[in-house]
Amino acid sequence: MNKQREIILLNIYGTDKPGLTSTLTQILASYKVNILDIGQAVIHNNLDLGILFEVPFESEASPILKDLLFKGYELGVKVKFTPIAEKDYNFWVGKQGKERYNITLLGRRITAAQIAEVSKVIFDQQLNIEKISRLSGRPRLTEKKQDVKACVEFSVRGTPIDVATMKGSFLDIARNLGLDIAFQEDNIYRRTRRLVCFDMDSTLIQTEVIDELAHRAGVGEEVCKITEAAMRGEINFADSFQQRVALLKGLDEKVMIDIAEKLPLTEGAERLFRTLKKYGFKTAILSGGFTYFGKYLQNKLGVDYVFANQLEIESGKLTGNYVGDIVDGPKKAELLRNIAFKEDIHLAQTVAVGDGSNDLPMINIAGLGIAFHAKPLVKKNAQHSISTIGLDAILFLMGFRERDIE
Repeated sequence: MNKQREIILLNIYGTDKPGLTSTLTQILASYKVNILDIGQAVIHNNLDLGILFEVPFESEASPILKDLLFKGYELGVKVKFTPIAEKDYNFWVGKQGKERYNITLLGRRITAAQIAEVSKVIFDQQLNIEKISRLSGRPRLTEKKQDVKACVEFSVRGTPIDVATMKGSFLDIARNLGLDIAFQEDNIYRRTRRLVCFDMDSTLIQTEVIDELAHRAGVGEEVCKITEAAMRGEINFADSFQQRVALLKGLDEKVMIDIAEKLPLTEGAERLFRTLKKYGFKTAILSGGFTYFGKYLQNKLGVDYVFANQLEIESGKLTGNYVGDIVDGPKKAELLRNIAFKEDIHLAQTVAVGDGSNDLPMINIAGLGIAFHAKPLVKKNAQHSISTIGLDAILFLMGFRERDIE
């Protein structure tokens, strides 16, 4: 009669201490066991180590288990053994072909209620949670809420029953419990992003520059009315742009310098760009705003590309005209494609971030499209959204951990 394979799941629980994993695996090594799977987690100095191993045909399990039990007692940890039938192991291995996804939770705090609601949706969609990881740093209890960023990521496997229903449920949870939830396919492109493109006004900076210019020119109300008409769909972006720029005629260029020097950067912008630059990402500003201010941010943040609308200036005054093509929504998408082609970057490796409806064309062609603190209509039509924390949260959606962030 052929000897059956012996497969053992070893679980070790207890206070973490240096050398514990090394000591226990040396015992396994002395018996020449084959490690089939291994995983370890430490939460607040408490260790949970799991090792799935196969006993060699020429050996018996008993002495291995005896030595592990004795060593566990010496180390002050609990040791548990679970025999695994070969057919159960093969069934488990067979699941490897199933789709994998990442579900990322972002907010100032991660609460039990949020975890409970998200995990219920995962269960209802018949997905299996394989791993839960904290990507953000350990929060200090004394930190002010506005200074805290929290991120937890679920790694799940399987095929959702209804993706639209699942995403709708996540949107409801996000709205009711004050967090952001991203659902992404776990593939090679997610781990190899190379180009990140940003809108400027109300994305990289916390203002609309044309409103600032209009206020200084004394035409704030007129510009506001045109903007509102465009938002209602009564006039298109190009027409509204021309009308608003015309109202700026005669404004002194010195006003632009003053506004540029006082541009309020969005929370997390500098940290985000330092990190992207450190890891060799290409970055771009694709804006329906103005090149003058985009170039200022380019120098300040180290942006690689800037495409925006160029105001015509003569004798130090705005003429009320612009130079070149208007950068609108379709143009932003075209520019993203062009930069990706020039840099030899696949579209699936690109990221696009913006807050307005004119950002949707580039958001929806990028591998990772993000509506940032956007209006409800934009959030509804974008792949992902961030509404609770700053721009550096984008790094978590790209798979970065806090320790990787500059």
